[in-house]
Amino acid sequence: MRSMPDDLDALRSALELSPENVPLRTHLARSLLSRGAHAEAEELLRAGLRLAPDSQELKLTLARCYRIQGKTSAAFVIVEDLIKRSPDPAPAYLLHARLLLDTGERERAAREYRKALREDPDAADRALEKALGLDDEDDPGLPALGPTPIRLEAEGLEDLDPSAFRLERPTITFAEVGGMDAVKEEVRLKIIHPLTRPELYAAYGKSVGGGILLYGPPGCGKTHLARATAGEVDAAFLAVGIDDVLDMWLGNSEKNLHALFALARRERPCVLFFDEVDALGAKRSAMRHHGGRNVINQFLAELDGAKASNEGVLVLAATNAPWHLDAAFRRPGRFDRIIFVPPPDEAAREQILRILLRGKPVADLDHAKLARKARHFSGADLMAAVDRAVEAKLAEALAAGVPKPLTQKDLLAALKRTKPSTREWFATARNYALYANEGGLYDDLLPWIE
Repeated sequence: MRSMPDDLDALRSALELSPENVPLRTHLARSLLSRGAHAEAEELLRAGLRLAPDSQELKLTLARCYRIQGKTSAAFVIVEDLIKRSPDPAPAYLLHARLLLDTGERERAAREYRKALREDPDAADRALEKALGLDDEDDPGLPALGPTPIRLEAEGLEDLDPSAFRLERPTITFAEVGGMDAVKEEVRLKIIHPLTRPELYAAYGKSVGGGILLYGPPGCGKTHLARATAGEVDAAFLAVGIDDVLDMWLGNSEKNLHALFALARRERPCVLFFDEVDALGAKRSAMRHHGGRNVINQFLAELDGAKASNEGVLVLAATNAPWHLDAAFRRPGRFDRIIFVPPPDEAAREQILRILLRGKPVADLDHAKLARKARHFSGADLMAAVDRAVEAKLAEALAAGVPKPLTQKDLLAALKRTKPSTREWFATARNYALYANEGGLYDDLLPWIE
């Protein structure tokens, strides 16, 4: 075999330390492809897929490797499967367009290229457009590029732009969520079991749907849990931020809310997730303007399913400040489950650290000891500490020219430099839990108050 440059040898050494590191394996394979080592790249990618059979990144790179080698049929098989299964199909559509162009199917290639742009406008490739003839505005056989509006069966929503409300199909499950066992069980009872065992719930007259409000300090995995919930039941996932709803023009915010619920109803089963819901559902008594009250009234009407059934629409919301939420949202049939999402306990911190360090080069780690040293850390704090340790180790590797594994000492030093972010939230929450706990709303929070 011909000799390769030193940087490839360094990458090979790093991969030996961390064979399950998908980004590293993919980077090495692409480097090999760019230097003509096609057979080695293919062997590397196939071995990677034996370790990580669901990796979209490895599959896409292997399809590119097959295309370069002229193994068109094998490349088509991978790409067509990726288009069906990938949560981000734009790169697969783009490669599909190239393969179709290679085989002379220009019109089909143009259609696949348009699909790639609808999924991701940044996927535009001017050279490919020129090869497809899409840069020629006078070509009558090729319709103009641009997004196709979603057609909703709801009055006034015919021209809704899909780029404003992007649907996902998450692949992560509760296995990728460290800790939170009690919270997961609540979600299973309210959302997952009604979908997986509908006959039992129907026997008791329980419908599939409803709302759960998650509250707690930031960085403890509320959004991650919501996305994993959709993955557990293979449901669509529609994440909603403040900017997706609020609009400066009178009446548009209400229309946006209606559009979101209409889209979720069309895609049922669908997890409709509202982040920072207190910004959309603040207490009406504290509002001076009717516009904000109208938005809340619309939100409540949509939750009630006043004009359309919410059967199969699973509404999750998250907030760091439940005390700012209008009391009407807590009525049964709306957010009738209010669940405290605490910082991870010691066992959960150990599990999160194992997930965060999976696929990274490590040596002789005591995960339990690291978890004990990370008291009060949120999941986001643990991620920040691991990132600090990785950055410090990268600096050493760049200086030495050889990758080295993360050690216990590296991670302990990173934990010491990272301050837990949950203390400030608990200082604020303490007053509400002790002095404004009407009806026992914050009873789950009391054991955490020091």
